[in-house]
Amino acid sequence: MNRTARFRACPLCEAICGLELQYEDGDRLVAIRGDEADPFSQGHVCPKGNAILDLEADPDRLRQPMRRIGEQWQAIGWDEAFALAGERLATIQREHGASAVAAYLGNPNVHHFGHIAYLPALLKSLRTANTFSASSVDQWPHQLVCAQMYGHQFLVPIPDVDRTDYFLMLGANPIASNGSLMTAPGIGKRLKALCARGKLVVLDPRRTETAAIASEHHCIRPGSDAWFLVALLQALRAIGAEKTAAYADKLEGFEDAMRAICALPLGDFESRTGLSLDTVRRIAVEFAAAPRAVVYGRMGLSTQAFGSLCQWLMQLINLATGNLDREGGALPNEPVIPVTGPGTSPGLRDRWRSRVRGLPEFAGELPVAALAEEILTPGEGQVRGLLTCAGNPVLSTPDGRTLERAFASLDFYVAIDIYINESTRHADLILPPASPLTQHHYDLIFNNFAVRRVARLSAPLQQRADDERGDWEIVNGLGAAYAAAAGKVWQDLPAPRELIAAGLKRGGSGLDIQTLENAPHGLDLGPLRPSLLQRLQTASGKIECAPPLLMDELARLAAAPAQGAALSLQLIGRRDVRSNNSWMHNAARLVKGKPRHQLLMHPDDAARRGLADGARVRLRSDTGEVQTELRVDPDLMPGVVSLPHGFGHQREGVRLARAGSVSGESYNDLSDPKALDAPSGNAALNGLRVWVEAIQAS
Repeated sequence: MNRTARFRACPLCEAICGLELQYEDGDRLVAIRGDEADPFSQGHVCPKGNAILDLEADPDRLRQPMRRIGEQWQAIGWDEAFALAGERLATIQREHGASAVAAYLGNPNVHHFGHIAYLPALLKSLRTANTFSASSVDQWPHQLVCAQMYGHQFLVPIPDVDRTDYFLMLGANPIASNGSLMTAPGIGKRLKALCARGKLVVLDPRRTETAAIASEHHCIRPGSDAWFLVALLQALRAIGAEKTAAYADKLEGFEDAMRAICALPLGDFESRTGLSLDTVRRIAVEFAAAPRAVVYGRMGLSTQAFGSLCQWLMQLINLATGNLDREGGALPNEPVIPVTGPGTSPGLRDRWRSRVRGLPEFAGELPVAALAEEILTPGEGQVRGLLTCAGNPVLSTPDGRTLERAFASLDFYVAIDIYINESTRHADLILPPASPLTQHHYDLIFNNFAVRRVARLSAPLQQRADDERGDWEIVNGLGAAYAAAAGKVWQDLPAPRELIAAGLKRGGSGLDIQTLENAPHGLDLGPLRPSLLQRLQTASGKIECAPPLLMDELARLAAAPAQGAALSLQLIGRRDVRSNNSWMHNAARLVKGKPRHQLLMHPDDAARRGLADGARVRLRSDTGEVQTELRVDPDLMPGVVSLPHGFGHQREGVRLARAGSVSGESYNDLSDPKALDAPSGNAALNGLRVWVEAIQAS
């Protein structure tokens, strides 16, 4: 039997690992392994990459448009589907206004060029103020801080993990996530190499997979990270560790920021954080003495009440110690298709506000925590129609139970998706894209977050069926049908290869589409280089060290009460390398083996409540309640419990056979849509106050 190997980047997570896909009999995919010739990932592959075999063969995957009639689904043709969607969306807007139609974009959109490069044109045509995305339950604090300090949301300094000597990591578990806002395939090997030459210090309420290989791990109470960062900046100033000469006249407000930070009292620091000030001072000395050092924080910091404050303080630590825009510190990438500069979205804020709660927009979107209330609250501007694209907000955003009730009330809902999941089961029409293996792809965003300068074009590996449509063709088709029904002008965007070629030309790197096509394993263009000071997009042309929006957060931090009642616990999320948010539990390769859905609790907390390992427990928050199994785990900090994100598939109408048999409850049946990071509007999902009790046998 003739077997051939074909190559492309994995489209499932931020690591963008190179894959070798093996085919037999033409287009029959039979095996996947890491691409050893990829200069960036060097053969690394995680279980998700191999699970593409399951996704490609999944009998529950939709391959033609499906229309819901009552509780039944019927296949219809593409032209009929586009016409139906276009007419219904246009009618709702004609009768109730442009913002009566909302849009939600899920995480996978950024992993597919046919989504991320094409959807902006459709959203511009819709002209709705109600655009939402998974970004506001994820990384908005990062983007907001970079927009405020450097003038662009995507001028994000990346940890130079391969050259740093001291890596201080807070609220991140890249061994499980494969790295986030730090595209680093094979991150485990990179961190082990760092530990061999220097030091990795992890602060996290749980001894995570990353903490287990670190040089040092300290438990810290959820939501108290800002206090640690304030104390660290104070300690750095006290020992005279500041090294800002390299930034010369490019700093604005640095002393104002440091004075305000140093004025914060630390009298109750240890009770707030669970750390000692002696530990902070020692870390400050080590960080300052290291030849090259960097501090980085991810989901545990972003999805909390002081997410933006934490991100700002970390930028200041890197800056104050001379490690910002420095090899071995934190530097922005220079992707060959630029996502900063002229013609890109810098990350403006508060140009309009949400109708019900008055929440400010950021970068053209409103916080998704406001979506349910915008649908359920009557009045002028009420959302009555919805477009979702590659998203499952019922499981992925706050208070999913209320959101599914809101979805059931919509006049019309169209989804671009491959599954009938917990959200799309409420849709009137689903438009499923063909396999990404049939389409050109280029990683616009993750090349910008990569720990090296890299470029790779993923060409189609197999033919799509005649009755399938690529994601970009669906967006073009839906846009044309909507424009025709609304009396607007629509111009189809060209095919992805043509857009990618134009982006390369605009970038001016000297690389063109032919060069990338001749390098099927991708190109390594070298390590990160200092470039931030030359690329600042602030009005002053300087690093804005003391943005008023973030300075105000210091006062809010000082006024925040310490941890609440001793009888309550704090809930944090977690991730597993075999998990991918809410949408890959239908893949057999990822759900086999030991269960991974349980609530984790420290033995002391379990004993205090009379709970045994394996017990069925009730987990209650201020907004919701679920029942699940308990796993007693000494790796949890006392007072903290952990539940993974993305479970909860046992809902009526979901057509995910294997996922439906996977035990687990949805974290977001407990989260509070009113709990937000104030500056960005990002959901504060971590550190929720919860209570755990045994379920009495009946």
